[in-house]
Amino acid sequence: MSGTSEGPTPAADLIGPAVTESNLQPSPGTGAPPYRSAFRAAPLAMAVVDRDGLVAGANPTFAELLGTTPAALTGCVVADLMDLASDARTWHTYREVLRGRQAELRCTRRLKHPEGHSLWVQVTIAPLPGEESEGLLLSVADISAHRELQARLRHLQMHDPVTLLPNRTLFFERLSTTLEVESYEESGTTGRIGLCYLDLDGFKAINDTLGHRVGDKLLAAVAERLTACAEQAGYSRSSPPLVARLGGDEFALLIEDSTGTEQLADLAESVLEALRAPFDISGRRLSVTASVGVVERHAAGTTPTALMQAADTTLYWAKADGKDRWTLFDPERNAHLITRQALAATLRPAIERGEFALEYQPLVGMEDGRLSGVEALVRWNHPQFGVLAPNRFIGLAEEDGSIVPLGRWILATACRQARAWQLAHPDEPPIFVSVNVAVRQVWDSDLVADVARILDETQLDPQLLQLELTESAVMGSGGRPLQDLQALSDMGVRIAIDDFGTGYSNLAYLSRLPVSVLKLDGSFVRGFQYESDNSAAVPPNPADEVVVEAMIQLAHRLGLTVTAECVETLAQASRLRRIGCDTGQGWLYSRPVPPDRISELLGVRV
Repeated sequence: MSGTSEGPTPAADLIGPAVTESNLQPSPGTGAPPYRSAFRAAPLAMAVVDRDGLVAGANPTFAELLGTTPAALTGCVVADLMDLASDARTWHTYREVLRGRQAELRCTRRLKHPEGHSLWVQVTIAPLPGEESEGLLLSVADISAHRELQARLRHLQMHDPVTLLPNRTLFFERLSTTLEVESYEESGTTGRIGLCYLDLDGFKAINDTLGHRVGDKLLAAVAERLTACAEQAGYSRSSPPLVARLGGDEFALLIEDSTGTEQLADLAESVLEALRAPFDISGRRLSVTASVGVVERHAAGTTPTALMQAADTTLYWAKADGKDRWTLFDPERNAHLITRQALAATLRPAIERGEFALEYQPLVGMEDGRLSGVEALVRWNHPQFGVLAPNRFIGLAEEDGSIVPLGRWILATACRQARAWQLAHPDEPPIFVSVNVAVRQVWDSDLVADVARILDETQLDPQLLQLELTESAVMGSGGRPLQDLQALSDMGVRIAIDDFGTGYSNLAYLSRLPVSVLKLDGSFVRGFQYESDNSAAVPPNPADEVVVEAMIQLAHRLGLTVTAECVETLAQASRLRRIGCDTGQGWLYSRPVPPDRISELLGVRV
């Protein structure tokens, strides 16, 4: 054999253009053909295949690979030897190559050796060269070592080096596969998925004080306990949960065939119990707990992103609820959270768009039953969620600082309305307007300057403006807040303590504050609601009346007036009047109403 081409000669060229089963054998009376010697000695496993898919001849390397002899392979079905019918695409391509409609088949196969071990091979089937050739050349390369190296590299890539658990990448790969429709529709499983997402409580302190080496050992010990919990869970329908470290001190336990929330709850409880026991790390006795977010739902319609968002939210709830506990995902609570976030994002623009309005609730004199003032209550006419009461958004406004521009708008609108009532009813005694003020308005804005400017612009008498602050905000005030309250009082504005009796209740401190009005919290008034002419009614608690009467008497001795909130019945009003309460506010008199309704109440006994 001669040639001028550089590099190794292709195995097909060694065999020749017209190799068949017959010419692989030496002709009688002649020596072995050169190509036959090369075919037999080739280090690459090869065989000649006829157009019916049968082995026409095989070299020793091919026979050795399959644990047999060349003679035993002759006449064998290639598709069976190489497992070519195991998937439809490979089988179709192979048949097209046999028919001469496709040039080549390349595929990777895992074969079972007669001695019991498996091997990975790269299979190539292509026509023998030569126009008259009717045969095909099958070549098989053992790639088991390469595959083993790939598997080792993948394991390193997909596992956490500290805990040896699957890492975030492998967890999401497994999760995505689990959520594929085919995986649960064709497997006969429950079609549900469960996730326990946990975070260690207090791990950062251990890591910061004792160092990362101790922290890593603690994480490895935690991983062992989590794995034990998963293995001891005893699931009869499915394999144990996948335990993964997602990063830092965050772990996840994934149940691919959940039977319901009870199963997840049992697993979460066992995890918490396992982690409560102290750890012995490098001679130190360390204690940690965990917070667990639990999500269980149908796999259909769920995405990895949605599942992890729900788990993360639920984990946050467990942390906020006190740690060392598990919390189940609540769609209603989550919807409320999403709504809250949506409101927070649109609060400031809503002020600019004029989406807020004020309603007014009457403040009625207990002696004469006449309207003496109103409390301004803000409403948000939200384009998506409808009319929202203050408790839905005032807290958000205080958190992000938008309470300052909103409070300024409320103050200006209320003062303008109070002045409009005064001008529209000159023959009636003017009524005052009471406006709630948040502590942040005192700290983050010049409240005194804002009030002075608004009173000047609206021409409202300062004595017709009352500012309400909560008891916890006023009691113990010092520095700037106290100075601002004093400046407002000196201006003629009345200062009221709202929800009195729920906070510090330091009555002696009142004498040093520029306060003129106490508004008793509604919880005191509700204690009067059982008084009735009905003999079957529950009798009133005398202690309620004693406490309220004592507060009213002390307030009067300090020169303060008292307003009772949440007055809902005539019996309550009668008792409050009897013990000296000055003003009442509640549904007995009126709910919050638009400005024109207040105009109708002026001069009328309520």
